[in-house]
Amino acid sequence: MNTTAPSKARDPLELGGAVWLRSGTETLGGAARITLLAAIRDSGSITAAAKAVGMSYKAAWDAVDAMNNLAGEPLVTTAAGGRGGGGTTLTPAALRLIDTYRAIEREHRKFLERAGAAIEGFARDWQLIGRLGMKTSARNQLAGKVTKVTRGAVNDEIELGLPGGQTIVAVVTHESTQSLGLKEGSEAFALIKASWVMLMEDTNAKLSARNQLRGTIASVTKGAVNAEVSLSLDGGTTITAIITNQSADTLGLAQGQKAVAVIKASSVIIGVND
Repeated sequence: MNTTAPSKARDPLELGGAVWLRSGTETLGGAARITLLAAIRDSGSITAAAKAVGMSYKAAWDAVDAMNNLAGEPLVTTAAGGRGGGGTTLTPAALRLIDTYRAIEREHRKFLERAGAAIEGFARDWQLIGRLGMKTSARNQLAGKVTKVTRGAVNDEIELGLPGGQTIVAVVTHESTQSLGLKEGSEAFALIKASWVMLMEDTNAKLSARNQLRGTIASVTKGAVNAEVSLSLDGGTTITAIITNQSADTLGLAQGQKAVAVIKASSVIIGVND
């Protein structure tokens, strides 16, 4: 099973936000209602203001009534003629509210600009946050970049470059390549169950398994039947294998020893951040 994502390029990530004014647990208004108040101030008419902000006449009056009630004092007053006519004006409280909101909005915008500028590599960090929040039963999650895509008759071969310079190859369907948007230079990660990882001594033996990742044994933890062996690769990547205690003893696996993690290309699952 592959994790799917749109193949189109993403727009750059930016910080965003909005300001809302509250009265107790009720929302007095945000940008839309303040804009309505400003339009009433400028036009002197609920009808004209509603049209100017793209709001129905009823929705505008409902918003005015809600603001008047929540503010605890009139914000909008109408002269003789009521809803069907007459002039509409804002009270001094409403005018202050507009000025206060605009001042807060300006400061909020400055805050977002400063926060966005302070987060170096925001898009990269956001992708990392996504990976860290991912839940999967596969013990090994190796992040890297696609270095090569080889199209075959039925399946595609995806080569993923790891931080330390080694590569790992996966075989996926044409459909998966397309739906995941896999191409040279794109970010991706490899999922490998620990039970799919075989270990061998660091020799030049020839194997049919496509992936042979060399590293140094960081730890060997034995259980009742199996042993968990962690192999540190260059670049800070760690890969874990579950093998029998007998195999660990036969190979003489110990911390600091050089070893090779052997993984079939068909056992590697490729995923991308959505």
